[in-house]
Amino acid sequence: MATSTRRSFLGVAAAASAGLALPRGRQIVSPARIAPMHILVLGGTAFLGPPFVRAALANGHKVTLFNRGKTNPGMFPDLEKLVGDREKGDLKSLAGRRFDAVVDTSGYVPAHVEATAKLFADTCKHYTFISSISVYGAFGERAEVIDENGDTGKVSDEDTAKVSTIRQSMPFYGPLKARCEAAAEAAMPGKVANIRPGLIVGPGDPTDRFTWWPVRIDRGGEVLCPGDRDGLVQAIDVRDLAEWMLHCIENQVVGVYNATGWAGPVTMHEFLGACKAATSNPVTLTWASEEFLHANAVGAWMEMPMWLPREGRSIAKVDKAIAAGLKFRPVADTIRDTLHWAKTERGERPFARTGVKAEKEQALLAKWHAEQKGGEKK
Repeated sequence: MATSTRRSFLGVAAAASAGLALPRGRQIVSPARIAPMHILVLGGTAFLGPPFVRAALANGHKVTLFNRGKTNPGMFPDLEKLVGDREKGDLKSLAGRRFDAVVDTSGYVPAHVEATAKLFADTCKHYTFISSISVYGAFGERAEVIDENGDTGKVSDEDTAKVSTIRQSMPFYGPLKARCEAAAEAAMPGKVANIRPGLIVGPGDPTDRFTWWPVRIDRGGEVLCPGDRDGLVQAIDVRDLAEWMLHCIENQVVGVYNATGWAGPVTMHEFLGACKAATSNPVTLTWASEEFLHANAVGAWMEMPMWLPREGRSIAKVDKAIAAGLKFRPVADTIRDTLHWAKTERGERPFARTGVKAEKEQALLAKWHAEQKGGEKK
C-alpha cells in the first residue's frame, strides 16, 4: 500500500470472517476452463493474502504459503506452510520447490524480491508483485492524473543498500517499491505483473482510513465533511484486487498496472452519501471549506480520512487494468460489508490513528456554524 501521507457503492457479500470469506457468486472463471495450478504466496495471512488464497482455492488451485509463521498462524490449517524469513535471507524451505506462479504480497526491499524471483526464474510461469501507486514521485504532491508511464520516485544505490528490513524501508517506501518492481522484472523478464494498488479497503482493513467513515456516519448526528464535495476519491476493495490478481495469473497478464478504484469517477460527496444510505441512524453531513480546515489545522488523509486537498489531489488512471480484466463490485457493497465487519469483528476499539476526535469535531462544527452565521450578518 501507499504511505499514509501520500495516498489517497451497491449488492450482498457473505459475512466477513477474520480471513475475509469469498463472496458468493464472485468466482472469476469456471475451474473447468483453467488448468489447476500450484501457487506460492509469499505472506498470505494478512489483509490482502486471505481473499486471494480463498479465490485461488475456489477456482481449484493448490496454494502453498511461505512466511515467518507469526501473523495469524492458525489461518488455513489445511494448507502447506513453509516457514522462513526474507529479512534474514532464510529461504531454505523454498529450495528445490517448483510452482506455477508466485504471489509476492510482502516485498518491500529490492534484494528480497530479487532473491525470491531469481529462485523461481527458470521454473515459474508468472510472478505477481504487489507494489503501490506511491511509486510515483509526484503522487499526492500536486493535482494531476497519472498513468503507468508516470515518473517514479528515486532512491540512491547507497540508501538502497542500507535497507534490509521493512521498517528500514519506510522512509523510501515508494521509490523502493519501484526498485522491487524492476528487480522482479529483471529476474523474470516478461513473466511479471507489477500491480500498483492505491488505498486497499474493505472488511479486515487494519489501517482504518476507509472504515472510519461508515462507522462515524453510522454513529449518527452531525458529521464534519471535508472541503470540496466534487473532489474525487479512489480506493479498491481488497476482494476485487485479490480476484484480479488471480485473473492475471490464470490469463498470464503481465506488465505494470495501476489498480485502484473505481470504474468511474466517485466524488467525496457521493462516497459519504453512500455511507449515509448504509445506516438507519439520523445523520447530517456538514461540509466545511478547505480554507476552514487548513486554518484550523485539520490534517488531510489520516485525521480527515481519504481527504486530499485540491492542490495535492492526484488521480491514478486505471483504464489499463480495467482493459486487462479488473472489475469492481458496487461501492455500496464495500461500505456495507466494511460496516458489518466493523460492528461484528473489529469491535469497539478506538480509531487510534485516523479520524477527527469527537471533541474536536464538535468544536469545529460549532466554529464553522458561527463563522457562517457571522458572514450572513455582514
